[in-house]
Amino acid sequence: MAKSEDSSRMSYLVISDLHGSKSSAAAVSDLVRLHACSGILSLGDVLYHGPRNDLPSDYAPKEVIALLNPLAEKILGVRGNCDAEVDQMVLDFDVHSDDRKIPFGLHLVYLTHGHLKPERIRLKEGDIHLSGHTHIPVCEQRDGIIYLNPGSMTLPKENHPRTYGILEEERFTVRKLEDHSVYMEIRF
Repeated sequence: MAKSEDSSRMSYLVISDLHGSKSSAAAVSDLVRLHACSGILSLGDVLYHGPRNDLPSDYAPKEVIALLNPLAEKILGVRGNCDAEVDQMVLDFDVHSDDRKIPFGLHLVYLTHGHLKPERIRLKEGDIHLSGHTHIPVCEQRDGIIYLNPGSMTLPKENHPRTYGILEEERFTVRKLEDHSVYMEIRF
């Protein structure tokens, strides 16, 4: 993934649970520019809405493909519970891996969708666990491990607004899609 203009600072746009929403996918490239992000971390559930979710009002998976594939070099992704083998055939970035691990600043960041048992990734103190799945934003630290969830830009739950995350070396912010204001924040 390419570094931003300020090569000493890496930052990532963190998205999850787009569920085939054209407007959410269209916002991705604008958010990368707005926040000068080095790359995009996609936590799964890109194209399909799933049997337990309502159909997004702007459900258009083919258009989501066309909007995200040009960004494929910037996207590091994992598979969500609604992502299927056929999704990998049409998307130019990985939606097949159950989890990924990347070094980031002083931390190891583990990416998962969040639907599989978390014990599989063996987190230790100082690690960051980024997950989606619940559509509920989270910024918390427990037992020295930092747990983060950007929420959903498409189908937020429990009365949360539509949100996305920005991961920087010293903090994670959950931001409202409507006005980009900080909704939650944790520093590390």
